[in-house]
Amino acid sequence: MSQAPESPPANALRGVALLPRLGVIRAQGEEAAKFLHGQLTNDFSLLGLSEARLAGFCTAKGRLLASFIGFKRTHDEILLVCHADLLPATLKRLSMFVLRAKVKLTDASAEFQLRGLVGDAVPAALPAAPWSKLDADGAQLVRLYPADSIARALWVAPAGVEPPAGPALDGAAWDWLDVVAGVPLLSQPVVEAFVPQMVNMESVGGVNFKKGCYPGQEVVARSQFRGTLKRRAYPVFGDAPMAAGQEVFHDSDPSQPCGTVVAAAASPAGGWSAMVSMQTSAAEGGALHLGAADGPLLTLQPLPYPLLADV
Repeated sequence: MSQAPESPPANALRGVALLPRLGVIRAQGEEAAKFLHGQLTNDFSLLGLSEARLAGFCTAKGRLLASFIGFKRTHDEILLVCHADLLPATLKRLSMFVLRAKVKLTDASAEFQLRGLVGDAVPAALPAAPWSKLDADGAQLVRLYPADSIARALWVAPAGVEPPAGPALDGAAWDWLDVVAGVPLLSQPVVEAFVPQMVNMESVGGVNFKKGCYPGQEVVARSQFRGTLKRRAYPVFGDAPMAAGQEVFHDSDPSQPCGTVVAAAASPAGGWSAMVSMQTSAAEGGALHLGAADGPLLTLQPLPYPLLADV
């Protein structure tokens, strides 16, 4: 049976990582917040300058097309950080809904640099609560969920701003930390594979159930309030390489998959870690296998945060 390796020493996972897999959508205009509020799963109408939002963009059936880390750069400019491989299609679809709204949506990826800060590279001035935001030295910093108790932050700044100080951290290590934290941004292989609760978005501040209508809102709300949540995301570890979109099987029903890999990354200590959206019953015991009923064995790991209970 696969056993999760010991975590690398905390001082081995510190520094500044380049984030070339991420891109930036800019929403600019006096109605930028109002427009995004009507399209995404979280509340942007009350978004302040000292906070960020995790949010999803859904189809009418509640399936996620993308997930973002969004924040205000100025009062009329909001940046949405998402996986670069789904940015073009997401921008195109979002733009279809602009109509007469006083907002302009653009791909601003080339105008900004993105870094991941880990360990003591995260400024002490950044508040400890996830999704807190700090403006410093021409950059915006967003506190992310920790990974194995290791502090993390997203650093976003215009291309000409001096990068943050700190030792270089390999991008693969950042990817692993992102998975271990349990809040990975969605990528192209899993577009339309999940409703927000299937990837725990409601449990990490990514869904506001009190806000008004947005695409898929009725499906998302019904799933939560009627107690019909049958799938959640859980961390797993395995020896074999894993990738987003791969199927996972449970030995209780080898004829069909019980889940799908949301995101995966190689562990610096060996093996692979992943977040898998699976049937809640499959997480209660029994053997999990990657790719086929007789595929490589996966070991369920503890969730790094509590799940919001059905209400």
